[in-house]
Amino acid sequence: MTSDATADTVETALGKFRDMLASDGYGLSWSVTEQDTVVVQIEAGPDACADCLVPLPIMESIMADALAPTPYSLDHVVLPADAGH
Repeated sequence: MTSDATADTVETALGKFRDMLASDGYGLSWSVTEQDTVVVQIEAGPDACADCLVPLPIMESIMADALAPTPYSLDHVVLPADAGH
């Protein structure tokens, strides 16, 4: 279970991306593993812009950079299956 402090820290680091992705029809969720790494999941909504997502290596770099000032590191990013990346 994620503590409130963990949730606040990770949400502060990743929250700005939620709004940016939402403008292209995507949702962002995350979870913290037992090793204190973060798994970021990006879900496509019904009107998602398939050409708007960056390739997986770039998305992982963006998310890792966002988490760098926190005590957590990125485990991996999960893109929608039909993202073509």
